[in-house]
Amino acid sequence: MFLFNVRVYGILINPDQEILISDEKTLHVSFTKFPGGGLEYGEGLIDALKREFYEECQLDIDVVRHIYTTDFYEKSSFNESQIISVYYQVKALSPITFDIKKSPFDFSAEKQQEKMEVFRFVPIQELQEHDLTFKTDKMAWKVFKQLLANT
Repeated sequence: MFLFNVRVYGILINPDQEILISDEKTLHVSFTKFPGGGLEYGEGLIDALKREFYEECQLDIDVVRHIYTTDFYEKSSFNESQIISVYYQVKALSPITFDIKKSPFDFSAEKQQEKMEVFRFVPIQELQEHDLTFKTDKMAWKVFKQLLANT
């Protein structure tokens, strides 16, 4: 039996031309990625992305455009499944009211939990592929930067 894990992520740019990223720690592993998460059975990609942003950020979003879908094999870092990730550029439909951190992995105000997550904005010009943990996020960022350069 082959297991597939479908993930959906959003690249959000604020009015200051900064990108929203998520720093997370789970199962004693720390990583930086774009906000988003797993598709639930019976759910479409857009609905899953909207749900994830609302669950994680209490933020209503809308999809601007498709950016990238995984086109190479990627094994999950957490289990034996194959990851298929879909990335969209998104925009906020409501004010950003969640806590924004300035430093990576600033869990200082967070009580130690099984899964911890904090968000921060990074200027578009400063975010580099190596700032992101997973190969799929790195590839999506590379594609997105090329799209921005061509517009």
